[in-house]
Amino acid sequence: MSLGAISLLVHAYIAWRLIPALADFTGWQIGVALLVAASALCLQVGLNLWRSRRRPQRRGHDTLMLAAFVAMGFVSSLLVLTLLRDVALVSAWIGSHVGLAISIPALATWSALAVPAAATLVTVWGLINARRTARVVGVDVPIADLPAPLHGFTIVQISDIHVGPTIKGDYLKSIVDAVNCLQADMVAVTGDLVDGSVAQLQSHVAPLGGLISRHGTFFVTGNHEYYSGVTAWVAELRRLGVKVLLNEHVVLRHNDGALVIAGVTDHGGHHFDESHRSDPAAAIARAPAHVPVRILLAHQPRSATAALQAGFQLQLSGHTHGGQFWPWNFFVRLQQPFTAGLHRLQSLWVYTSRGTGYWGPPKRFGAPSEITRLRLVPAT
Repeated sequence: MSLGAISLLVHAYIAWRLIPALADFTGWQIGVALLVAASALCLQVGLNLWRSRRRPQRRGHDTLMLAAFVAMGFVSSLLVLTLLRDVALVSAWIGSHVGLAISIPALATWSALAVPAAATLVTVWGLINARRTARVVGVDVPIADLPAPLHGFTIVQISDIHVGPTIKGDYLKSIVDAVNCLQADMVAVTGDLVDGSVAQLQSHVAPLGGLISRHGTFFVTGNHEYYSGVTAWVAELRRLGVKVLLNEHVVLRHNDGALVIAGVTDHGGHHFDESHRSDPAAAIARAPAHVPVRILLAHQPRSATAALQAGFQLQLSGHTHGGQFWPWNFFVRLQQPFTAGLHRLQSLWVYTSRGTGYWGPPKRFGAPSEITRLRLVPAT
């Protein structure tokens, strides 16, 4: 079944469950019907534009794509709330048959008003959160036996920006400006930078070359780089002065100390190119034994077990978006060991960014975007 057909079925179900319940409120009934119809239309237009994304873009293309993705976020919340409403109505029906004084018709009517109102509110609030520049989140990471010259070493992490259909160069430029204000020792970009080819997005990714830090910018591939032509993007990022780490490491000399920064290809990179099989052990191979602080950049948190076995103290990841918006944050943990924030896996710290941009719907609700400033501190 095509995505277009699924979209129409979802909208039909929502209309069937909500619109008849508003028979006593004709104005609201018409309003909800128009809202659902507009959502369905926007999604169909967006799907058609997405299928033709390799053709030359016409005027208004970006606006239509933004409307389609907003509709996607709206119908997602609308569907979840409609399903919850149905569960509540079934529960109320059961309760009324065991002696509880519940007016099923009144509940059905007012809940049919509440569902689209709540979905609209969440979508608007989520849009505002998604389109603003991510706020800075400060995190101290305690490292055992941290050499004194590395006390306070700062890493600014950005992740999952997804430059593409609705995120353009001005959005990325605002992120770069915010990062540069932090005067980091290094910048880590943990994958999913793009959703599109170099030919489509080269000018929009160009601001990344303006990142400034003491030791430079380091990048590892995310799954979306493989959807977008990973070889061309690796070459383009290197042209911009970004250090791309493909199962390899560098040694940074900092003050009178040193640390190893390693990076792996995306956990599923081998499905696209066998030479891109993610391998934390290979990334740290032949690193100097006298440099004890070892940090891994890995797009997906589920690289953590292999990172622990390879002897890293800290892994920086993204991929999850923190769920991006409710209720999907509850489902991330079915695929990834960590959803967001700093966690411990035995001797390994894992920090999972909620992402600095967004993917698909421009919507963040309950999972705000972030620019992360990590500071290494001695463990007490």
